[in-house]
Amino acid sequence: MFCGQTVFAELMDFLAIYEFHKCVRRYRGNRRVRKFSCRDQFLCMAFAQLTYRESLRDIETCLRAMQPKLYHAGFRAKVARNTLAKANENRDWRIYADFAQVLIGIARKLYATDDFGVALKQTAYAFDSTTIDLCLSLFPWAKFRKRKSAVKLHTLIDLRGNIPCFILISSGTMHDVKALDDLPLEPGAFYVMDRGYVDYGRLYAFNQSKAFFITRAKRNMDFIRRSSSQVNKSTGLRSDQAIVLAGYKASKDYPEPLRRITYYDAETSKRFVFLTNNFTLCALTIAQLYKARWRVELFFKWLKQNLRIKAFYGTSPNAVKTQIWIAITVYVLVAIVRKQLALDRSLSEILQILSLTLFEKTPVLTVLTASTDQNQEDGTHKQLLLFDF
Repeated sequence: MFCGQTVFAELMDFLAIYEFHKCVRRYRGNRRVRKFSCRDQFLCMAFAQLTYRESLRDIETCLRAMQPKLYHAGFRAKVARNTLAKANENRDWRIYADFAQVLIGIARKLYATDDFGVALKQTAYAFDSTTIDLCLSLFPWAKFRKRKSAVKLHTLIDLRGNIPCFILISSGTMHDVKALDDLPLEPGAFYVMDRGYVDYGRLYAFNQSKAFFITRAKRNMDFIRRSSSQVNKSTGLRSDQAIVLAGYKASKDYPEPLRRITYYDAETSKRFVFLTNNFTLCALTIAQLYKARWRVELFFKWLKQNLRIKAFYGTSPNAVKTQIWIAITVYVLVAIVRKQLALDRSLSEILQILSLTLFEKTPVLTVLTASTDQNQEDGTHKQLLLFDF
């Protein structure tokens, strides 16, 4: 019988603990802390995400029920909801944001060669935002509408592996296009965005940084066609044009030529007009890249369905950001485990299994790969007769 680590402890071994302590020291997270360290806080919050705990009291009750196993799972302090609440409110959320970036770097290397359905050598990103509704009376600092509060998650994901690379947490009133000002631009990479991010001045920054954008053109776009290329209409393409913007302000904001591609999607019977600053890729590949943008929507849906980011354990901005960043860390951790153990399961399945087995003393690989039905009858087994006639 295996008498080693718990599944939770094995899972935490996939974390770069040395890098975590560097992040803690960077922001002096353990300053004047006697018992409940940043690591204890992180373990409590990670447990809450993995098992979808409803409240601080729920976290405290469940962890205290496992008290004999907590030390071997990595906990070094007694778990109390008041202590955890104060830690979430006061300890700098940037500790967990920086640590998430460390894990993101590891995950991106693991998924660097994954196929996402488009034949492309360069890195491709999808950028979008999602809104998390909040109660106005509990979160007055995050005003969104007259009777509602909200925060926005502006997220850039790497399409190879659906790994989030950049996340900006803002109030619900911030317009999506303003997030482009903080977006890190990588020369040669492709950034796929929807029509809400069309701001010619900001898009020109992509061109100056040698990065490529793909978005949808606005219906009222004023332009002059410079040239046209032949397209194969059986693929859904309708036109491939080189244009310049004709509007006075637009032409000042973006003085360079643009590429305008029209595509008809037979599945949805919709016509799309794409705008990009890349003139070398095949027009059909541009359309396929935009179609892959939907992966960021699936990422948001997965987060809201599988992790605890729609309800919060604290009401301060620091507590909200801490919880979101630890949720992102758990997502990336599960992605790392899936890749390093070569698991043929979805992230949702892995999370469901872990939620029930965290404190079992079974190798994590066995837990995540066991698929045999123990109730299934063995063909070599012989059933004894109850009565002998």
